[in-house]
Amino acid sequence: MTQTAAALTTDAKTAIADALNQSVAETAVTTMLAQNFHWNVKGMGFGPLHDLFQKIYEDHFIGQDDLAERVRALDVHAEGTLAGMLKRSKVSEHDGHATDKEMIRIMMEAQQTLASTLAGAGELAAEHGDTLTEDLCISRGTTHEKFAWFLRAHLAG
Repeated sequence: MTQTAAALTTDAKTAIADALNQSVAETAVTTMLAQNFHWNVKGMGFGPLHDLFQKIYEDHFIGQDDLAERVRALDVHAEGTLAGMLKRSKVSEHDGHATDKEMIRIMMEAQQTLASTLAGAGELAAEHGDTLTEDLCISRGTTHEKFAWFLRAHLAG
């Protein structure tokens, strides 16, 4: 049965929001990772990678806001500190000292992690009948899988 945020139990809201806060954290760390790589990429692939990393961080900035606002719609606190996000995230920071291929691989793995985290959050939302959160997770997860594909294509061949 489909439920609105107001109709969910407190336990359901808490569980779903925790999964969303995980997604927010990983999206925030990946946003900064993409921006760092955008600033520091060099080599023959500079132009297209500089542009791709920018597309990624611009998309992710909007995505993390959408996810955090859904946490708030569930009437739960949205994680808003960098320290909290870094502690929670399965995606790690990087200092930006890497070859272009290493950057691509690191960013691809981050995208795959995000897609997986969002798939799990979407499944949890579906279990509780929260189709609005499930839809958001599916949409965001699809975006991350597409970015992972773009990045994988750079490494092919």
